[in-house]
Amino acid sequence: MRFKYVSDSVIALIALIISSPIFLIVAIAIKIEDGGKIIFTQPRTGVRGKIFKCYKFRSMKDTEVPFDPHRPVIKDGNENLTKVGKVIRKFKIDELPQLLNIIRGDMCIIGPRPLLAHYFSYDRWELIKFEMRPGLTGLGQVMGNSHLNNRLRRYYDAYYVTHASLLLDIKIFFKTIGVLFAGERRFIKLVHQDEYDALKADIEQNYEISEQTIAAFKAEDSLNKEVAADGGKSTE
Repeated sequence: MRFKYVSDSVIALIALIISSPIFLIVAIAIKIEDGGKIIFTQPRTGVRGKIFKCYKFRSMKDTEVPFDPHRPVIKDGNENLTKVGKVIRKFKIDELPQLLNIIRGDMCIIGPRPLLAHYFSYDRWELIKFEMRPGLTGLGQVMGNSHLNNRLRRYYDAYYVTHASLLLDIKIFFKTIGVLFAGERRFIKLVHQDEYDALKADIEQNYEISEQTIAAFKAEDSLNKEVAADGGKSTE
């Protein structure tokens, strides 16, 4: 795993240098459209429950919107999206600033998606996803992403952590390219209940979840209640 993290940081640095012209063009386009902030940051939960600032290009007019846990992904037709935002979201360009997160050690290139964990409840076995750094792309993103419900997203995150390999990373990398050009809908893969139950049983019997992760989510349970009482806010 250490080799994966180190190599990902090197690759991310090279990718950041190569894509710097894209960064400049997108930054100028965002600023010209409405004069607002270029980079949007949001606290996400990473490895072992550590909270970090996730970077994205701002694609929305108002970044403080009510959060719906049943519809956590902002659809492309959302009226709150800017004109530039619709374009950069379509080709996932808004995710490029997360290369900085990879270099900083918050994320890796391929791994479980860093969702807004504060707003989701997890069964104990599902916490396995937090034993690895979250990824810029991952299994859930190439199996339907926004077309999947939260339950299937968590399944794919847990599956990836327990089956991580170079071969699987290569498959996800090329499927990510396919998603960029063909769209997420074409790659939807639902999971049969037997598969779901088998993964759950495998993790419960054969994998240990660190006390640090468990403790972090016990603390988040309390925070969730406070957020729910105060009215949750979500962004991109």
